[in-house]
Amino acid sequence: MITAVLDTNALASGFRGVRNPVSTPGQIIQAWNARQFQLVVSEHVLGELRRAFGTRYFTRYLSAQQIADALRALEDEATLTPITAPVHGVATHPEDDLILATAVSANASYLVTGDGPLQKLGAYEGVTIVSPREFLDILEAERGDV
Repeated sequence: MITAVLDTNALASGFRGVRNPVSTPGQIIQAWNARQFQLVVSEHVLGELRRAFGTRYFTRYLSAQQIADALRALEDEATLTPITAPVHGVATHPEDDLILATAVSANASYLVTGDGPLQKLGAYEGVTIVSPREFLDILEAERGDV
């Protein structure tokens, strides 16, 4: 089964867009809910997501219950991995190094991110770095939808 780490923006946007059938991040969350891939998170990812969900942008679109449900789903259904692989100075921001370290620590197949500089890496330590659209295309190809 495909394993993937979604960066915080992809996760937060996915939960915001899960009810929108044309939202790429929302479709990715729907695919995870349908068990089409294994989602991996770390405490760092969950902490960043909690902070993002606390911003006015997300509280305008998601109710407190929807946020609680999203976090509970991740805590209950995603694979929680400790960060064991040190990654420093690879990404342009230290917090992105921690997202990359999550993917490497989990030996994930993919890191899904909208971050252009991370995408330009292409791959790191066996983890392929793709955009949300590219990841959705990969999932569709796996299912034979292409």
